[in-house]
Amino acid sequence: MKSLDHIPQSKIQRASKILKIGAQVGTNYVKYIGNRILSDEENARAKLNTANANDIYEGLSELKGSALKMAQMMSLDDGILPKEFVEKFSLAQFSVPPLSAPLARKVFKNAIGKYPEDVFSVFENESSYAASIGQVHKAEIDNEKLAVKIQYPGVSESILSDLKLVKPFALRMMKLKSDEIDDYFQEVQNKLLEETDYKLEISNLIEAKNLTAPMHDVLIPKVLSKFSTSNVITMQWMEGVHLSEYYEQELSKEKRNKVGQNLWDFYLFHIHNYRKVHADPHPGNFKVNSKNQLIVLDFGCMKEIPLDFYTPFFKLAELENIENDSSFESLLKELEIITATDSKEDVITIKTVFKRMLTIINKPFQHEKFDFSSPAYFKELLFLGNKLKDDKMLKKISGKRGSKHFVYMNRTLIGLLGLMNALNGGEIIVNNYKTIAKV
Repeated sequence: MKSLDHIPQSKIQRASKILKIGAQVGTNYVKYIGNRILSDEENARAKLNTANANDIYEGLSELKGSALKMAQMMSLDDGILPKEFVEKFSLAQFSVPPLSAPLARKVFKNAIGKYPEDVFSVFENESSYAASIGQVHKAEIDNEKLAVKIQYPGVSESILSDLKLVKPFALRMMKLKSDEIDDYFQEVQNKLLEETDYKLEISNLIEAKNLTAPMHDVLIPKVLSKFSTSNVITMQWMEGVHLSEYYEQELSKEKRNKVGQNLWDFYLFHIHNYRKVHADPHPGNFKVNSKNQLIVLDFGCMKEIPLDFYTPFFKLAELENIENDSSFESLLKELEIITATDSKEDVITIKTVFKRMLTIINKPFQHEKFDFSSPAYFKELLFLGNKLKDDKMLKKISGKRGSKHFVYMNRTLIGLLGLMNALNGGEIIVNNYKTIAKV
Protein backbone atom coordinates (compact mmCIF):
# COMPACT_ATOMS: atom_id res chain seq x y z
CA MET A 1 0.00 0.00 0.00
CA LYS A 2 1.33 3.42 -0.98
CA SER A 3 2.36 5.58 2.01
CA LEU A 4 1.81 9.33 2.38
CA ASP A 5 4.58 11.90 2.71
CA HIS A 6 2.15 14.77 3.23
CA ILE A 7 -1.33 15.39 4.63
CA PRO A 8 -3.19 18.58 3.61
CA GLN A 9 -3.56 20.62 6.80
CA SER A 10 -4.61 24.19 5.93
CA LYS A 11 -8.27 25.09 5.32
CA ILE A 12 -7.49 26.01 1.72
CA GLN A 13 -5.63 22.76 1.02
CA ARG A 14 -8.41 20.63 2.52
CA ALA A 15 -11.23 22.56 0.84
CA SER A 16 -9.38 22.28 -2.47
CA LYS A 17 -9.09 18.51 -2.03
CA ILE A 18 -12.81 18.16 -1.27
CA LEU A 19 -13.68 20.24 -4.34
CA LYS A 20 -11.43 17.97 -6.42
CA ILE A 21 -13.29 14.91 -5.08
CA GLY A 22 -16.57 16.60 -6.01
CA ALA A 23 -15.33 17.28 -9.55
CA GLN A 24 -14.37 13.62 -9.99
CA VAL A 25 -17.81 12.53 -8.78
CA GLY A 26 -19.32 14.85 -11.40
CA THR A 27 -17.23 13.18 -14.09
CA ASN A 28 -18.45 9.78 -12.90
CA TYR A 29 -22.07 10.92 -13.33
CA VAL A 30 -21.38 11.89 -16.95
CA LYS A 31 -20.01 8.36 -17.54
CA TYR A 32 -23.07 6.94 -15.76
CA ILE A 33 -25.41 8.62 -18.24
CA GLY A 34 -23.50 6.97 -21.11
CA ASN A 35 -23.46 3.57 -19.37
CA ARG A 36 -27.20 3.79 -18.73
CA ILE A 37 -27.80 4.16 -22.47
CA LEU A 38 -25.52 1.24 -23.34
CA SER A 39 -26.59 -1.12 -20.53
CA ASP A 40 -29.40 -1.50 -17.99
CA GLU A 41 -29.99 0.89 -15.08
CA GLU A 42 -28.86 -1.56 -12.37
CA ASN A 43 -25.43 -2.20 -13.93
CA ALA A 44 -24.93 1.49 -14.71
CA ARG A 45 -25.82 2.46 -11.12
CA ALA A 46 -23.49 -0.21 -9.69
CA LYS A 47 -20.61 1.12 -11.82
CA LEU A 48 -21.38 4.67 -10.68
CA ASN A 49 -21.45 3.66 -7.02
CA THR A 50 -18.17 1.75 -7.36
CA ALA A 51 -16.42 4.65 -9.11
CA ASN A 52 -17.72 7.22 -6.62
CA ALA A 53 -16.87 5.03 -3.62
CA ASN A 54 -13.29 4.55 -4.89
CA ASP A 55 -12.72 8.23 -5.69
CA ILE A 56 -14.28 9.54 -2.47
CA TYR A 57 -12.43 7.00 -0.33
CA GLU A 58 -9.06 7.70 -1.95
CA GLY A 59 -9.56 11.44 -1.53
CA LEU A 60 -10.64 11.16 2.12
CA SER A 61 -7.74 8.78 2.82
CA GLU A 62 -5.34 11.54 1.86
CA LEU A 63 -7.16 14.03 4.10
CA LYS A 64 -7.39 11.66 7.11
CA GLY A 65 -9.10 12.98 10.23
CA SER A 66 -12.78 13.78 10.69
CA ALA A 67 -13.72 13.47 7.00
CA LEU A 68 -12.42 9.88 6.87
CA LYS A 69 -13.80 9.16 10.34
CA MET A 70 -17.32 10.07 9.23
CA ALA A 71 -16.97 7.72 6.24
CA GLN A 72 -15.97 4.97 8.68
CA MET A 73 -18.97 5.74 10.89
CA MET A 74 -21.36 5.49 7.93
CA SER A 75 -19.87 2.12 6.92
CA LEU A 76 -21.21 0.59 10.16
CA ASP A 77 -24.78 0.81 8.87
CA ASP A 78 -25.40 -0.69 5.45
CA GLY A 79 -28.83 0.93 5.47
CA ILE A 80 -27.33 4.39 4.97
CA LEU A 81 -25.14 3.84 1.92
CA PRO A 82 -25.13 1.56 -1.14
CA LYS A 83 -23.14 -1.65 -0.61
CA GLU A 84 -20.30 -0.43 -2.85
CA PHE A 85 -19.72 2.48 -0.45
CA VAL A 86 -20.03 0.32 2.67
CA GLU A 87 -17.43 -2.15 1.37
CA LYS A 88 -14.96 0.60 0.47
CA PHE A 89 -15.52 2.87 3.48
CA SER A 90 -15.17 -0.06 5.89
CA LEU A 91 -11.45 -0.04 5.02
CA ALA A 92 -11.22 3.19 7.04
CA GLN A 93 -11.60 1.07 10.16
CA PHE A 94 -7.98 -0.08 10.14
CA SER A 95 -6.62 -0.28 6.59
CA VAL A 96 -5.90 3.10 4.96
CA PRO A 97 -2.73 4.46 3.30
CA PRO A 98 -0.30 5.08 6.20
CA LEU A 99 2.15 7.90 6.82
CA SER A 100 5.57 7.31 5.29
CA ALA A 101 8.30 6.19 7.71
CA PRO A 102 10.11 9.59 7.70
CA LEU A 103 6.88 11.47 8.48
CA ALA A 104 5.89 9.00 11.23
CA ARG A 105 9.38 9.32 12.79
CA LYS A 106 9.07 13.11 12.67
CA VAL A 107 5.70 13.07 14.46
CA PHE A 108 7.11 10.73 17.13
CA LYS A 109 10.21 12.93 17.61
CA ASN A 110 8.09 16.07 18.02
CA ALA A 111 5.95 14.31 20.64
CA ILE A 112 8.53 12.36 22.67
CA GLY A 113 11.70 14.36 22.00
CA LYS A 114 13.59 11.41 20.53
CA TYR A 115 13.33 9.31 17.40
CA PRO A 116 11.69 5.87 17.83
CA GLU A 117 14.98 3.99 17.33
CA ASP A 118 16.48 5.96 20.24
CA VAL A 119 13.65 4.87 22.54
CA PHE A 120 12.89 1.29 21.52
CA SER A 121 15.20 -1.66 20.96
CA VAL A 122 12.98 -2.57 17.98
CA PHE A 123 10.70 -0.26 16.00
CA GLU A 124 9.04 -1.27 12.75
CA ASN A 125 8.98 1.68 10.36
CA GLU A 126 6.08 0.21 8.40
CA SER A 127 2.81 0.54 10.30
CA SER A 128 0.81 -2.57 11.19
CA TYR A 129 -2.55 -0.79 11.10
CA ALA A 130 -3.60 2.61 9.79
CA ALA A 131 -7.04 4.16 10.41
CA SER A 132 -8.70 7.56 10.17
CA ILE A 133 -6.93 9.40 13.01
CA GLY A 134 -3.71 7.46 13.63
CA GLN A 135 -1.60 4.42 12.81
CA VAL A 136 0.04 1.69 14.88
CA HIS A 137 3.65 0.49 14.73
CA LYS A 138 5.12 -2.59 16.42
CA ALA A 139 8.00 -1.95 18.82
CA GLU A 140 9.92 -3.65 21.64
CA ILE A 141 11.68 -2.73 24.88
CA ASP A 142 13.51 -5.48 26.77
CA ASN A 143 11.69 -8.14 24.71
CA GLU A 144 8.29 -6.71 25.66
CA LYS A 145 6.18 -6.31 22.53
CA LEU A 146 4.55 -2.89 22.24
CA ALA A 147 2.09 -1.03 20.04
CA VAL A 148 2.97 2.59 19.29
CA LYS A 149 -0.02 4.60 18.11
CA ILE A 150 0.97 7.77 16.26
CA GLN A 151 -1.59 10.46 15.42
CA TYR A 152 -1.60 12.01 11.96
CA PRO A 153 -0.32 15.61 11.94
CA GLY A 154 -2.94 18.37 11.81
CA VAL A 155 -5.89 16.07 12.50
CA SER A 156 -7.13 17.92 15.58
CA GLU A 157 -6.73 21.36 14.03
CA SER A 158 -8.69 20.39 10.89
CA ILE A 159 -11.83 19.03 12.58
CA LEU A 160 -13.75 22.32 12.84
CA SER A 161 -13.04 23.35 9.24
CA ASP A 162 -13.80 19.85 7.91
CA LEU A 163 -17.18 19.74 9.62
CA LYS A 164 -18.07 23.17 8.24
CA LEU A 165 -17.38 21.80 4.74
CA VAL A 166 -19.43 18.63 5.39
CA LYS A 167 -22.41 20.34 7.08
CA PRO A 168 -24.12 21.73 3.92
CA PHE A 169 -24.05 18.27 2.31
CA ALA A 170 -25.52 16.70 5.47
CA LEU A 171 -28.31 19.29 5.56
CA ARG A 172 -29.26 18.55 1.96
CA MET A 173 -29.16 14.77 2.47
CA MET A 174 -31.33 14.89 5.63
CA LYS A 175 -33.53 17.76 4.41
CA LEU A 176 -33.05 19.71 7.63
CA LYS A 177 -32.36 23.31 8.51
CA SER A 178 -29.08 24.34 10.12
CA ASP A 179 -30.58 25.06 13.55
CA GLU A 180 -32.26 21.63 13.54
CA ILE A 181 -28.95 19.81 13.25
CA ASP A 182 -26.67 22.04 15.34
CA ASP A 183 -26.97 19.92 18.51
CA TYR A 184 -26.07 16.75 16.60
CA PHE A 185 -23.13 18.37 14.84
CA GLN A 186 -21.87 19.75 18.14
CA GLU A 187 -22.02 16.26 19.64
CA VAL A 188 -20.06 14.79 16.72
CA GLN A 189 -17.57 17.66 16.80
CA ASN A 190 -16.95 17.24 20.54
CA LYS A 191 -16.45 13.50 20.21
CA LEU A 192 -14.07 13.87 17.25
CA LEU A 193 -12.02 16.40 19.22
CA GLU A 194 -11.91 13.97 22.14
CA GLU A 195 -10.66 11.22 19.82
CA THR A 196 -7.65 13.34 18.91
CA ASP A 197 -6.78 13.89 22.59
CA TYR A 198 -4.60 10.88 23.30
CA LYS A 199 -4.16 11.90 26.95
CA LEU A 200 -7.91 11.50 27.37
CA GLU A 201 -7.78 8.15 25.56
CA ILE A 202 -5.01 6.99 27.90
CA SER A 203 -7.22 7.90 30.87
CA ASN A 204 -10.20 6.09 29.29
CA LEU A 205 -8.07 3.02 28.56
CA ILE A 206 -6.70 2.78 32.09
CA GLU A 207 -10.17 3.23 33.60
CA ALA A 208 -11.74 0.65 31.27
CA LYS A 209 -8.99 -1.86 32.06
CA ASN A 210 -9.70 -1.44 35.76
CA LEU A 211 -13.49 -1.64 35.43
CA THR A 212 -13.29 -4.68 33.14
CA ALA A 213 -10.97 -6.61 35.49
CA PRO A 214 -13.74 -9.02 36.65
CA MET A 215 -14.28 -10.14 33.03
CA HIS A 216 -11.42 -12.62 32.71
CA ASP A 217 -11.96 -13.34 29.02
CA VAL A 218 -11.99 -9.66 28.01
CA LEU A 219 -8.51 -8.16 27.74
CA ILE A 220 -7.42 -4.51 27.48
CA PRO A 221 -3.78 -3.47 26.91
CA LYS A 222 -1.78 -1.68 29.58
CA VAL A 223 -0.30 1.74 28.80
CA LEU A 224 3.36 2.80 29.06
CA SER A 225 2.78 6.38 30.24
CA LYS A 226 6.49 7.23 29.98
CA PHE A 227 6.32 7.02 26.18
CA SER A 228 2.82 8.44 25.72
CA THR A 229 1.70 12.02 25.03
CA SER A 230 -1.27 13.92 23.62
CA ASN A 231 -0.58 12.46 20.14
CA VAL A 232 1.40 9.25 20.81
CA ILE A 233 0.27 6.24 22.86
CA THR A 234 2.62 3.38 23.69
CA MET A 235 0.88 0.30 25.03
CA GLN A 236 1.16 -3.45 25.33
CA TRP A 237 0.95 -5.28 21.99
CA MET A 238 -1.96 -7.72 22.04
CA GLU A 239 -1.57 -10.74 19.77
CA GLY A 240 -4.71 -11.78 17.95
CA VAL A 241 -6.76 -11.40 14.78
CA HIS A 242 -9.25 -8.62 14.16
CA LEU A 243 -12.90 -9.62 14.30
CA SER A 244 -13.21 -9.22 10.53
CA GLU A 245 -10.53 -11.93 10.12
CA TYR A 246 -12.01 -14.06 12.93
CA TYR A 247 -15.37 -14.12 11.12
CA GLU A 248 -13.77 -15.82 8.13
CA GLN A 249 -12.10 -18.66 10.05
CA GLU A 250 -13.40 -22.22 10.25
CA LEU A 251 -14.54 -22.22 13.88
CA SER A 252 -17.03 -24.09 16.03
CA LYS A 253 -20.27 -22.45 17.15
CA GLU A 254 -19.03 -22.76 20.74
CA LYS A 255 -15.95 -20.63 20.07
CA ARG A 256 -17.92 -18.00 18.19
CA ASN A 257 -20.57 -18.02 20.89
CA LYS A 258 -18.00 -17.42 23.62
CA VAL A 259 -16.62 -14.35 21.83
CA GLY A 260 -20.14 -13.09 21.16
CA GLN A 261 -21.13 -13.51 24.81
CA ASN A 262 -18.03 -11.64 25.98
CA LEU A 263 -18.60 -8.84 23.48
CA TRP A 264 -22.24 -8.44 24.52
CA ASP A 265 -21.37 -8.61 28.23
CA PHE A 266 -18.59 -6.05 27.82
CA TYR A 267 -21.03 -3.51 26.40
CA LEU A 268 -23.93 -4.11 28.78
CA PHE A 269 -21.67 -4.35 31.83
CA HIS A 270 -20.21 -0.89 31.19
CA ILE A 271 -23.49 0.69 30.09
CA HIS A 272 -25.65 -0.47 33.00
CA ASN A 273 -23.08 -0.36 35.79
CA TYR A 274 -21.15 2.78 34.89
CA ARG A 275 -23.28 4.50 32.20
CA LYS A 276 -20.27 4.52 29.89
CA VAL A 277 -19.96 2.97 26.46
CA HIS A 278 -17.21 2.21 23.96
CA ALA A 279 -18.95 4.11 21.13
CA ASP A 280 -16.79 2.90 18.23
CA PRO A 281 -17.93 -0.70 17.66
CA HIS A 282 -16.22 -1.73 14.44
CA PRO A 283 -14.16 -4.89 13.79
CA GLY A 284 -10.85 -3.00 13.75
CA ASN A 285 -11.24 -2.17 17.45
CA PHE A 286 -11.51 -5.80 18.57
CA LYS A 287 -9.23 -8.82 18.35
CA VAL A 288 -9.50 -12.45 19.39
CA ASN A 289 -6.39 -14.23 20.69
CA SER A 290 -5.35 -17.88 20.47
CA LYS A 291 -7.20 -18.63 23.73
CA ASN A 292 -10.41 -17.28 22.15
CA GLN A 293 -10.40 -14.28 24.49
CA LEU A 294 -11.78 -10.93 23.35
CA ILE A 295 -9.32 -8.02 23.16
CA VAL A 296 -10.75 -4.48 23.19
CA LEU A 297 -8.66 -1.72 21.60
CA ASP A 298 -8.93 2.04 21.00
CA PHE A 299 -10.75 3.93 23.74
CA GLY A 300 -10.71 7.29 21.99
CA CYS A 301 -14.47 7.39 21.49
CA MET A 302 -16.07 6.83 24.89
CA LYS A 303 -19.57 8.10 25.58
CA GLU A 304 -20.76 8.94 29.09
CA ILE A 305 -24.54 8.48 29.18
CA PRO A 306 -26.41 11.13 31.22
CA LEU A 307 -28.91 9.65 33.68
CA ASP A 308 -31.80 11.70 32.25
CA PHE A 309 -31.18 10.00 28.88
CA TYR A 310 -30.16 6.56 30.14
CA THR A 311 -33.35 6.03 32.16
CA PRO A 312 -35.98 6.68 29.45
CA PHE A 313 -33.79 5.12 26.72
CA PHE A 314 -33.65 1.75 28.46
CA LYS A 315 -37.23 1.95 29.75
CA LEU A 316 -38.19 1.79 26.08
CA ALA A 317 -36.45 -1.58 25.92
CA GLU A 318 -39.18 -2.93 28.22
CA LEU A 319 -42.20 -4.22 26.33
CA GLU A 320 -44.71 -3.05 28.97
CA ASN A 321 -43.58 0.57 28.51
CA ILE A 322 -43.99 0.31 24.73
CA GLU A 323 -47.47 -1.18 25.05
CA ASN A 324 -48.67 1.29 27.72
CA ASP A 325 -49.75 4.30 25.62
CA SER A 326 -49.40 6.88 28.38
CA SER A 327 -45.95 5.69 29.51
CA PHE A 328 -44.82 5.37 25.91
CA GLU A 329 -45.75 8.95 25.03
CA SER A 330 -44.14 10.28 28.21
CA LEU A 331 -40.85 8.51 27.45
CA LEU A 332 -40.83 9.79 23.86
CA LYS A 333 -41.22 13.32 25.23
CA GLU A 334 -38.35 12.81 27.68
CA LEU A 335 -36.14 11.72 24.78
CA GLU A 336 -37.22 14.76 22.70
CA ILE A 337 -38.77 12.57 20.01
CA ILE A 338 -42.17 14.19 20.62
CA THR A 339 -41.90 17.96 21.03
CA ALA A 340 -44.20 20.66 22.35
CA THR A 341 -44.86 22.01 18.84
CA ASP A 342 -46.17 18.69 17.46
CA SER A 343 -49.83 18.54 16.44
CA LYS A 344 -52.10 15.72 17.62
CA GLU A 345 -51.78 14.12 14.18
CA ASP A 346 -47.96 14.33 14.42
CA VAL A 347 -47.99 12.69 17.85
CA ILE A 348 -50.16 9.82 16.59
CA THR A 349 -47.84 9.27 13.60
CA ILE A 350 -44.68 9.37 15.73
CA LYS A 351 -46.08 6.97 18.31
CA THR A 352 -47.24 4.54 15.61
CA VAL A 353 -43.87 4.57 13.82
CA PHE A 354 -41.72 4.32 16.96
CA LYS A 355 -43.88 1.60 18.51
CA ARG A 356 -43.34 -0.54 15.42
CA MET A 357 -39.65 0.32 15.30
CA LEU A 358 -38.83 -0.22 18.98
CA THR A 359 -40.81 -3.45 19.19
CA ILE A 360 -38.48 -4.92 16.55
CA ILE A 361 -35.17 -3.28 17.53
CA ASN A 362 -35.53 -4.15 21.22
CA LYS A 363 -36.44 -7.82 20.68
CA PRO A 364 -33.12 -9.05 22.14
CA PHE A 365 -33.90 -7.32 25.44
CA GLN A 366 -37.26 -9.09 25.75
CA HIS A 367 -35.67 -12.57 26.01
CA GLU A 368 -33.44 -14.42 28.45
CA LYS A 369 -31.49 -15.74 25.48
CA PHE A 370 -31.24 -14.41 21.93
CA ASP A 371 -29.78 -15.87 18.76
CA PHE A 372 -27.99 -13.10 16.89
CA SER A 373 -26.95 -15.54 14.17
CA SER A 374 -30.55 -16.00 13.06
CA PRO A 375 -31.20 -14.09 9.81
CA ALA A 376 -34.89 -13.57 10.64
CA TYR A 377 -34.29 -10.73 13.11
CA PHE A 378 -31.94 -8.86 10.77
CA LYS A 379 -34.34 -9.31 7.86
CA GLU A 380 -36.97 -7.66 10.05
CA LEU A 381 -34.58 -4.77 10.76
CA LEU A 382 -33.78 -4.34 7.06
CA PHE A 383 -37.45 -4.46 6.10
CA LEU A 384 -38.23 -1.92 8.83
CA GLY A 385 -35.49 0.44 7.64
CA ASN A 386 -36.72 0.33 4.05
CA LYS A 387 -40.30 0.87 5.15
CA LEU A 388 -39.39 3.89 7.28
CA LYS A 389 -37.51 5.46 4.36
CA ASP A 390 -40.70 5.30 2.27
CA ASP A 391 -43.14 6.27 5.04
CA LYS A 392 -45.10 9.21 3.55
CA MET A 393 -46.66 10.21 6.87
CA LEU A 394 -43.27 10.35 8.58
CA LYS A 395 -41.81 12.46 5.77
CA LYS A 396 -44.44 15.13 6.43
CA ILE A 397 -43.19 15.61 9.99
CA SER A 398 -40.35 18.12 9.86
CA GLY A 399 -37.77 19.27 12.38
CA LYS A 400 -35.22 17.80 14.74
CA ARG A 401 -36.15 14.50 16.40
CA GLY A 402 -34.50 13.08 19.47
CA SER A 403 -31.82 14.01 21.99
CA LYS A 404 -28.28 14.61 20.76
CA HIS A 405 -27.26 11.55 22.80
CA PHE A 406 -28.96 9.32 20.22
CA VAL A 407 -26.11 10.05 17.78
CA TYR A 408 -23.58 7.81 19.54
CA MET A 409 -26.01 5.51 21.35
CA ASN A 410 -27.67 4.54 18.07
CA ARG A 411 -24.29 4.24 16.37
CA THR A 412 -23.18 1.92 19.17
CA LEU A 413 -26.32 -0.22 19.05
CA ILE A 414 -26.22 -0.56 15.25
CA GLY A 415 -22.52 -1.41 15.30
CA LEU A 416 -22.88 -3.92 18.14
CA LEU A 417 -25.80 -5.70 16.47
CA GLY A 418 -23.76 -5.93 13.27
CA LEU A 419 -20.77 -7.42 15.10
CA MET A 420 -22.98 -9.92 16.94
CA ASN A 421 -24.64 -11.05 13.71
CA ALA A 422 -21.33 -11.42 11.85
CA LEU A 423 -19.90 -13.59 14.67
CA ASN A 424 -22.60 -16.18 13.88
CA GLY A 425 -22.28 -17.67 17.33
CA GLY A 426 -25.82 -18.71 18.20
CA GLU A 427 -27.72 -17.96 21.42
CA ILE A 428 -26.22 -15.72 24.09
CA ILE A 429 -27.54 -14.92 27.58
CA VAL A 430 -28.90 -11.37 27.31
CA ASN A 431 -28.56 -10.31 30.95
CA ASN A 432 -25.42 -12.29 31.77
CA TYR A 433 -23.66 -9.00 32.68
CA LYS A 434 -25.68 -9.00 35.94
CA THR A 435 -23.71 -12.04 37.14
CA ILE A 436 -20.36 -10.20 36.80
CA ALA A 437 -19.09 -8.54 39.97
CA LYS A 438 -18.39 -4.80 39.84
CA VAL A 439 -14.99 -3.38 40.79
